[in-house]
Amino acid sequence: MGYMESLLDWITGHAGQSHWLIFFGILLAGFNIPISADLLIIVGAVLAATIVPENVWFLFGSVFLGCLFSAHIAYWVGRLLGPQLLKWNIFARLFPSERLFRIQKFYEKHGLLTLLIGRFIPFGVRNAIFMTTGMSKVSFVKFALRDLLACLLWTSICFTSFYALGHSYEAIKQFMQSFHLLLFSAFGVTVIGFIWYKKRKRNTKKSSI
Repeated sequence: MGYMESLLDWITGHAGQSHWLIFFGILLAGFNIPISADLLIIVGAVLAATIVPENVWFLFGSVFLGCLFSAHIAYWVGRLLGPQLLKWNIFARLFPSERLFRIQKFYEKHGLLTLLIGRFIPFGVRNAIFMTTGMSKVSFVKFALRDLLACLLWTSICFTSFYALGHSYEAIKQFMQSFHLLLFSAFGVTVIGFIWYKKRKRNTKKSSI
């Protein structure tokens, strides 16, 4: 997180141009560069509430448009580079053709719900959803229209919430770090439990043969 903290401090030190810095920072996250869009949204909201209240709409616009176009980037990375990525064993295991087919069908049926939930999940999960959507050849127009609503809802809730709480940047940053750690721990426990279940199931099958 050292580089991320340095980036946030730099943006805070250039508050007058922070809306442009936040916009391009979030865009880079669409290329899977490890930049936290969540923290950039928080910084934008806190700056709007404290240092540059006259730029509140510029900051919200940078957050919303940055997150929207970042998703488009991730979608096209998956769609255009998907075949090349699948030549790597690690990606081939993550995205087998059967799974891509199921994702496409599930997305066609529950597309908006998938994006609404995915927008609120950090740790690159939302980028994985966008890339998988592109790899499964889902219509970009449908994806863009559905994500427009999901992105507007997510950024509005996050920005307005932290705008209202925008009194202490350090306190909010520490809260988000703790919140991400909690989510990561819960995700880790889930993964470990799933692996244990699959291993136990495989051993049971072997013993029954």
